[in-house]
Amino acid sequence: MDCIIFRESGVRHNAVMDENDQLLYHFRERSVTKVVQVDSPTSLLGALRTRNVLPVTVFRGDLEVWVYKKTSEEKFPTLKKYSDKAPASDKFASHEVKVDYEYKSVLEPDTVVPPDQRIKGYLYGPQVVPISSAEWEAVKFKPEKVLRPDVSNGDTVHLFYFNRHYFMKDVFSFVPEPGNTKAVAAVSALARAMSEMNKVAILRCVWRQGQGNVALGVLTPNISSAKNVLDSFYFNIFPFAEDIREFQFRSFSSLPSSSQPTKEQQEAADNLVKMLDLAPPGREEILKPDFTPNPMLERFYRYLDLKSKQPDANVPPLDKCLKKITEPDPDVIDYQAPLIKKLGNVFELKENPKKKKARTQDRLTYTGADDQAKLLEEPSAEKAGVSEALYPPKKKAGEIGDHNPVQDFEAMLTQRSSSTWVQTAIEEMQKYITALIQDSCDRDNHQKALECLVALRKACIIEQEPNEYNGFVTKLCQKFRPAGEAKFLQLLSSKNASLISKEEAPDR
Repeated sequence: MDCIIFRESGVRHNAVMDENDQLLYHFRERSVTKVVQVDSPTSLLGALRTRNVLPVTVFRGDLEVWVYKKTSEEKFPTLKKYSDKAPASDKFASHEVKVDYEYKSVLEPDTVVPPDQRIKGYLYGPQVVPISSAEWEAVKFKPEKVLRPDVSNGDTVHLFYFNRHYFMKDVFSFVPEPGNTKAVAAVSALARAMSEMNKVAILRCVWRQGQGNVALGVLTPNISSAKNVLDSFYFNIFPFAEDIREFQFRSFSSLPSSSQPTKEQQEAADNLVKMLDLAPPGREEILKPDFTPNPMLERFYRYLDLKSKQPDANVPPLDKCLKKITEPDPDVIDYQAPLIKKLGNVFELKENPKKKKARTQDRLTYTGADDQAKLLEEPSAEKAGVSEALYPPKKKAGEIGDHNPVQDFEAMLTQRSSSTWVQTAIEEMQKYITALIQDSCDRDNHQKALECLVALRKACIIEQEPNEYNGFVTKLCQKFRPAGEAKFLQLLSSKNASLISKEEAPDR
């Protein structure tokens, strides 16, 4: 049973309202009841759920926990084919449309190929590799049903090491087995201990026997604040290496000063980001997930209900509550209007005309000397500065020379020739610095090595790779301190080449 309280914002609480709330909360604690307070028609629409999903366990095993889905994407219902060929008087007609496929040979178009003579083929480069169903079944990974910690990574790790943007797929809820008091006490004790230590667990999960895939993820404790709700865990699936998309970009600070924002522009941009906060201080959070329905699904089911009653009905206009979800909230826009106006004043917008694409015939036409001079026209000084900062002149791909190693290193960082372009450039610079120190005679290469080290440090901060730099400097200290290079190591802090702190690279 659900109890929904609609209370408009700005209404002051009185003694009667407080007594009613206490009475409802008393009923909630003594029964399976949910009390929800909403303050807008949009939240009320989300609280009035039209479809209740029956909870079904995903996993039940030897461990006394049951696993349910906490979140799962609600999709549109599948539209089925409908046939009107059945007689109108037939009340038992299913109007179902069945589809059957026939496979024929290219050499013999009139001959149907039976199923036992067909085989699937998979593209592998330019060729097609045939694999039979028996071979494919043998290739499939069929793990045992299991739910256990990943001991190879340590049972529990600190929450700091996990980024929320790596969470993918659905979220699962781990609850103790109903009616098992020992399981309730064990889960609660483990969850509270992990919460106090700010730890999470890495789990390897196979929900069903012979499932075919393994779920590797992080188990986070969920401490309940209600008396009638037990402590539990949330399980988020982590991606594998093939699932991660890394797109790294150069820092905006690497551009020339003429292309960097002014203090007023930066302040206006910061205020714009703060304006996007859906839960500003002193105001109720907007568009809470628990009370915000999917406007597309809501509109679809409303029209489906209308169409079932009135087959000739037209599509109705968008509901006001759904309009508040799909469009910007006018109250928020009016409240932040001065910030939006200031943003438009500090940034000068210029129309960027679309360039007409040259036809193939025009590109293949011979270009005369005058046209070549126009094509080779030098760019403006401002554009040249930006291009030089983004794409500095490079000596040779993947090479750091002795003439200007810092410039060669920056050129390598701008190539983006593969997914490992940053790692390759960092490794080449580390090898070059190590060689400089090893081949140094009377410390003649120390100054150049320090310059390269400073450039490497700056690049690792920009590219969010502080561990690469810190690990390299640590190895340098361990390797060259016994070899009499202590003076060089002392210069690291004085030349701003010390270890990268968490304040400089907060994302790692």
